Amino acid sequence: MVRVIDNTRPRSDARTAVSAAARAKGKGEANGHLYKPRQPIYPKLVHGKWRAIKWALLIAALAVYYVTPWIRWHRPEGFPQQAALVDFTGRRFYFFDIQLWPQEVYIFTGLLVMAALALFLVTALFGRLWCGYACPQTVWTDLYIVVERLFEGDRNARMRLDAAPLSFNKIWRKTGKHLVWLAIAFGTGGAWIFYFHDAPTLIRTFWTGDAPMTAYVSCLLLTCTTYIFAGWMREQVCTYMCPWPRIQGAMLDDHSLQVTYLAYRGETRGPHKKGQSWEGRGDCIDCNQCVVACPMGIDIRDGSQLECINCGLCVDACDEMMVKVGRPTGLIAYDSEEAVCARTKGEKAVYKPIRSRTVYYALAMSVVGGLTLWSLIDRPKADLGVIRDRNPIFVRMHDGAVRDGYTLKIANRTYVQQRYDVSFEGVQGARLSQPGTVGEHVSIVVPPDQVVPVRVFVTAPKDAELEPSVPARFVIRAGDIRAEAKTVFLSGAANPQ
Repeated sequence: MVRVIDNTRPRSDARTAVSAAARAKGKGEANGHLYKPRQPIYPKLVHGKWRAIKWALLIAALAVYYVTPWIRWHRPEGFPQQAALVDFTGRRFYFFDIQLWPQEVYIFTGLLVMAALALFLVTALFGRLWCGYACPQTVWTDLYIVVERLFEGDRNARMRLDAAPLSFNKIWRKTGKHLVWLAIAFGTGGAWIFYFHDAPTLIRTFWTGDAPMTAYVSCLLLTCTTYIFAGWMREQVCTYMCPWPRIQGAMLDDHSLQVTYLAYRGETRGPHKKGQSWEGRGDCIDCNQCVVACPMGIDIRDGSQLECINCGLCVDACDEMMVKVGRPTGLIAYDSEEAVCARTKGEKAVYKPIRSRTVYYALAMSVVGGLTLWSLIDRPKADLGVIRDRNPIFVRMHDGAVRDGYTLKIANRTYVQQRYDVSFEGVQGARLSQPGTVGEHVSIVVPPDQVVPVRVFVTAPKDAELEPSVPARFVIRAGDIRAEAKTVFLSGAANPQ
C-alpha cells in the first residue's frame, strides 16, 4: 500500500514548533551532545500595558510576602500578637481573627482544592496567566532581571559585557549583581521563617544564635533555591521542572485566550522601509522584537508552545513596532484559536467564556468554597472527645450497681477561661462522678485555647433495666457553648454474677 502525502496542505503551528524543536535537537546531537546546550536568554526591557500590569503585580506580590509577617493583631495576653502565624510549637494557625487547630485540617484542604479549581478556571479562560504574572518563579525572576539591568544594562549591553574579556568593569558589575541577588535571596528566606515564629523576637534571636535550628536551616534552603532558580535556572524551571505546562493542555480548548500571533494578518512577513507600500504583504516586518523581549526565548510566531507563559511582553514589543511603522496594533494579542480561525475566514470572531468546562470549574469552586466557608463559620467553640476504659470494661459494685470509666478530653477553643458542666445522657438514674471527689456534679475549668483530660465514672443503679451495650452520650455546657460526644455504656447484663 502506498501512502500519499499532501505537501500542499500548510502545516499547523504545533507541527511547525515540533519541527523546529526536532531541528534544534538534531543540531545538538550533531555536536556530540545528547541534548541541545542551553543558550543564555537576554530579555529586552519593553514598555506597554502588559509590562505595567506585571510591574504592579510584582510590587504587590513582594509587598504581601515581605510585609505580612510584621502585621500586628491584638489578641489576649499570652497569645501571639502576629496577624499571620503558623505556630508549630503551639500547634495552632493564626490568621487575623481566625484560629485553626490541627483537627481542622479539612479547612486547609478546602482552601487548597479551591485554589486548584481557581487555577483550572483561569487557565481555561486565559491560558497560563498564573505563570506569566503571579507565579513566585516569575515574580522573583523579574526582580532578579531588574537588578541585572541596573548593573549590566539592557539586552545589548549585557551581551557585550558577557562577550568582553575579563576587566575591572566586568568584575565589579558581575560581583555587585550577585551580591544583590544573594541579599534578595537571603531576604526571601528570612521572610519565610517569620511566618513560623514571632517576627520581632526571631529577628533578634536569629543574629545572636539563639533562634531554633529549623529557622537557620529553612532560611539557608530558601536562600539557595531562590538564588539558583531565579538567578541561574530561570526559564529552565518553567520548562523542565514545573509540571504545570504539561497539565495545562487538559484545561485549554479552542476558546481559551492565549498570546497569539495573527498569521492571517502578519504573513507574508519581511523587512519594511519607510514609504514602501504594504500591498501584497503582511504587517510583520520580521524585526524579532517579540523574540528578544520573551523571557522564555521563544518565537511566538511559531504558534502555541509549551514554554510560553502568557506574560504578554511580546504583545507590548510588537505593538510598539506597529506604532512606529504606522500599522494597527494587535498583531500579537491575547486571542483564541476559534476567533482567529473565524477572522481568517472573514467571519465575525465569537468569544465564549461561558462553556461547559468553565461552568464546571466555577460550580465546583463555588461548592467547595461554600462548604469551606460554612465549616469555618460553624466551627464549635468547644470540642469533646471520649475514650471508654477497656480494662476493665465495667465494674460491678458491692451493692449491685454497674460502673464504667471514661476519659474526657475537653477542648476550649476560645480566648477566655471556661467552666464546663458535664452531664451524661442515655442511662436512666446514672450518676456521674470524678475519682477522689464527693458528689454527682462534675464541673471542669479549662484554660483558654487548651485541652484538658478528665477522668470520670458513670454508675448505673442495680435496678436499672439495661441492655449489655447501651448507646449514650456526654454533654458539656458553658453558657451558650455546648458540645457532645457519643459513647456506649456496658452494663454486663449478659454476664450476671
